[in-house]
Amino acid sequence: MSDTDAQTVAFVRRDILPPEPPPVRTSGAILWLRENLLSGPLNIALTLLGLGILWTVFSTVWPWLSHSVWNANSMAECRKIIAEAHGPDATGACFAVIKHRWNQFIFGFYPVDLYWRPVLAFGSLFFALAPVLFSDSRKARWIVTGVAFVVTIVASQVLGATGAELGAMLLLLLAWLLLIERRRDWALIATLVYPFFAVWLLWGGTIWGPVMALAGFLIGFGVWHVLSRFGMFAFAAAVIVAALWWLVLSDYAARGFAAILPMRLTPVSSDQFGGFVLSITIGVSGIALSLPLGIILALARRSDLPVIKMMAVLFIEFIRGVPLITLLFVASLLLNYFLPPGTNFDIILRVIIMVTLFASAYMAEVIRGGLAALPKGQYEAADALGLDYWKAQRLIILPQALKISIPGIVSTFIGMFKDTTLVTFVGLFDPLKAMSDTIRASFEWKGAYWEPYIFVGSIFFILCFSMSRYSMHLERRLKRDHR
Repeated sequence: MSDTDAQTVAFVRRDILPPEPPPVRTSGAILWLRENLLSGPLNIALTLLGLGILWTVFSTVWPWLSHSVWNANSMAECRKIIAEAHGPDATGACFAVIKHRWNQFIFGFYPVDLYWRPVLAFGSLFFALAPVLFSDSRKARWIVTGVAFVVTIVASQVLGATGAELGAMLLLLLAWLLLIERRRDWALIATLVYPFFAVWLLWGGTIWGPVMALAGFLIGFGVWHVLSRFGMFAFAAAVIVAALWWLVLSDYAARGFAAILPMRLTPVSSDQFGGFVLSITIGVSGIALSLPLGIILALARRSDLPVIKMMAVLFIEFIRGVPLITLLFVASLLLNYFLPPGTNFDIILRVIIMVTLFASAYMAEVIRGGLAALPKGQYEAADALGLDYWKAQRLIILPQALKISIPGIVSTFIGMFKDTTLVTFVGLFDPLKAMSDTIRASFEWKGAYWEPYIFVGSIFFILCFSMSRYSMHLERRLKRDHR
């Protein structure tokens, strides 16, 4: 065979054929349809049933959406326009109510000339989050801060901010952006200061109130640092000293500094909050506070000290066994009975406390699941390195447990943010029901039922979907399944 000339063999090919595409039935859309929608009798039946449901919904909703009206001054005018364009029996959406009252859905009853303050507060939120959430990706950090910068400045100008206010915002955000890119340690300090700055922007008044509240944390940290060699005694002393500062001295100090250097913004009371300003304020506060509190509760529940473990179990099981609306009623009605006469405890602050406690109990269980998922060898490795309890938790245990718990943590965040609509039952104007009912109470927009819900639901979907996508990005970045 070796002596046979290949040229004389009929079935030996001299040229290589070009590659051909695979058969249609083994690739592309046809393969996807066969495997996912038409793989068997049951799957085919479910596919046909789903298509029937989709067609029914589409054929019902599409005419209503396609006849929508965006320019009208009342529901009667909307119906007249629809009848003239599509016939007397036609129906259509009147999204003109959104065009006319969008500011109430977003800002509630916040003063119109002060809209720039919540815009700046929530725009600067992304600057505070950038060094934490996007520390390892300069491109993502620039995109987030750049979009937040442009939207904040443009929105503030459109909403009527003065030239001086726009100039101050421009200088602040540019300085913050430079701090994020040049001095990451100082940017993290700015992130810690941001909550007090946001409170001052949203509620106004003298700046020295939030400054003195921040001073309490600094005093407590100083006491803990000085007494750190005494362990838990140092922590208890720091908490006691900080509480004494807030309860006894901070108010006098704030009034004294305000008399020397008055720096004030126009005060805005809590009953003027509403819409998404209220929901985002409560949601962001609850998210920021419930995560560290949930970590502490999870560690306490796994503690070897019986008293600490019992108290953590009682707290977690009690909170998880009570509906959130019950806690909100406690915050709104019953809490005043346990406070000294004349005490003015802001209703939004009470709601934030209760929402935080509620979310922290669920967060504790999510994190406890992550701690239980770690193999025992990780704890033994920490002991072998000679690390004490807190160093082992901070350097070895918690980073791995939190990485495992990312889906559950973000799910808790999303659920808590959606639950902020329950504040309507304690007299606050959430965007979903209270604000919609208030707008429909006016004669012009009586009868606008579905349009507000579609608008508010769309914004909730965008915000919750963004949190979900970031959690997926975080999982891919940490490669949870491969480490």
